[in-house]
Amino acid sequence: MNKSAEKARDTIAVQVGRTRRAARALARLSTDGRNHILLAGADLLEARADEILKANQQDCKSLERELSAGKSSAALLKRLRTSAAGIKDMARQVRDVAALPDPLAGVLATTELDDGLTLEKVPCPLGVVAVIFESRPDAIPQVGSLAIKTGNGLVLKGGVEARHTNRVLVAIWHEALAAHDAALRDAVCALEDRAEVMQVLSLDRDIDLVVPRGSTEFVNFVFAHSKMPVLGHGSGICHIYVDASADLAMATAVIVDAKVQYPAACNAVEKVLVHEAIAEEFMRPLAAALQSAGVEVRGCDRTARLLPHQIIPATEADWHTEYGDLIITVKIVRDLDAAIEHINHYGSRHTESILTRDPKAAEIFLSEVDAASVFHNASTRFADGFRYGLGAGVGISNSKLHARGPVGLDGLLTYKYKLHGSGQVVADYAAGRRSFKHRRR
Repeated sequence: MNKSAEKARDTIAVQVGRTRRAARALARLSTDGRNHILLAGADLLEARADEILKANQQDCKSLERELSAGKSSAALLKRLRTSAAGIKDMARQVRDVAALPDPLAGVLATTELDDGLTLEKVPCPLGVVAVIFESRPDAIPQVGSLAIKTGNGLVLKGGVEARHTNRVLVAIWHEALAAHDAALRDAVCALEDRAEVMQVLSLDRDIDLVVPRGSTEFVNFVFAHSKMPVLGHGSGICHIYVDASADLAMATAVIVDAKVQYPAACNAVEKVLVHEAIAEEFMRPLAAALQSAGVEVRGCDRTARLLPHQIIPATEADWHTEYGDLIITVKIVRDLDAAIEHINHYGSRHTESILTRDPKAAEIFLSEVDAASVFHNASTRFADGFRYGLGAGVGISNSKLHARGPVGLDGLLTYKYKLHGSGQVVADYAAGRRSFKHRRR
């Protein structure tokens, strides 16, 4: 590492160190204190809406030029763009988080080990969480509200394409925190340079968790280079299986919603599997509905033979691809077992859905598909922290450890043990002079 890189790393380490100290002060605040900061932040989002929109327009214009030059994607631009309604949604989500019960209150479990020796298991913040994200300026109000509610420090590294929007949104959190106590301002730390990502990923003494939000390549990069635990998912290859007993009109509506409502989202459907018993009846109207909504439809060999002039033949690469765009791939399968086998092989363990009127088939699917969220007769777009009633979401995890699926407040918490004694020593128990009672209460 050269001298300039060492200096840059030291500077970032100092910033993150300040965030850790401020986080301790934040965690000591009362429930009302943390909620007061959240409500102040929500009010500031609305009060500074014009400033946010102006900054966002500046970012969007820059990205549009890159898009015209072939250096960016329409999906990235869509994720970047916000609106007056979007800002109202940001403020509403922050207020929803403020209204949730205090996740730091109470005791998870109490065990009386012996008379006068009581062990408590209590919730506590992780410490400092780093969120590294591309586009999506709404990530800042979302993860900021969850971090403040749980008493965690927050290190934000946004994409360069959202630089101006992110600056305003971070400034809003700084203002809300400092208005309560100047020492809290650094509880949210913002970094901008792309080179700083590697430095952040090396600060395992001061950062407790990294949450990457972005492309598959980006998330995989973070997983590969981080020295601390990573919470996230590599891709969102979500499937919908249409069973033989499905209500076909409902199935069409659900699939169109799951693809079209927000195609850039990681919970948008990318692949549709159709039971062969209904393929002839269902495939043509489904393809027509998707195409009328602007979706490019690709299909397996059987689908291509059934609809020779309506769809594009799929390649093996299609089954491994998260499009994040108005593209979908369809496959005709033999039965439920074949659908489950396909999903468990090609899926990313994110969100999978079955459309059927057969409760037995639904239960088999929900039990045997390996994914963080499994749905019956519902759009994959429901896989979202806000829609799950979590107030907001840090992201979605397809891991099976710590947190899985849409991650809300619980995903930013851990626990500790508090032992209250009255002079007990282990030697007494080892020698048999005293014995444990282990009474749970």
